Amino acid sequence: MTSISKFEDLAIWQNAREFCKNVFDLTQNPDFATAYRFKDQIRASSGSIMDNIAEGFERDGNKEFIQFLFIAKASCGETRSQLYRALDSRYISQEEFSNMYEKAVSLSRSIYNFINYLKKSDMKGNKHKDA
Repeated sequence: MTSISKFEDLAIWQNAREFCKNVFDLTQNPDFATAYRFKDQIRASSGSIMDNIAEGFERDGNKEFIQFLFIAKASCGETRSQLYRALDSRYISQEEFSNMYEKAVSLSRSIYNFINYLKKSDMKGNKHKDA
């Protein structure tokens, strides 16, 4: 297995970044123009996914990393809920909703699978190398 030296190397972070960009693009839709608070909220929750993956990685310990991955997963769920709000408010189409919903579910599943991998791993993180 390839060694991961920075959070940018993680596929889940790369996918979270892409998902965040997709949410940003979606909220460029003119229908979001007057929904300032909602637009900021959905952008923030999608950004929180990638940010928590990065912050957890930088903690250099698997226990803390796992904790931040659970927060990232929760932010993914928050964004998924907000997608329903966007659909119900007619800010996005059913097709846009379905596309983004599938991406969110896939990302959440990937984060959860990575959590399980870390839980089973003998590696404890750089913080614990000398322990």
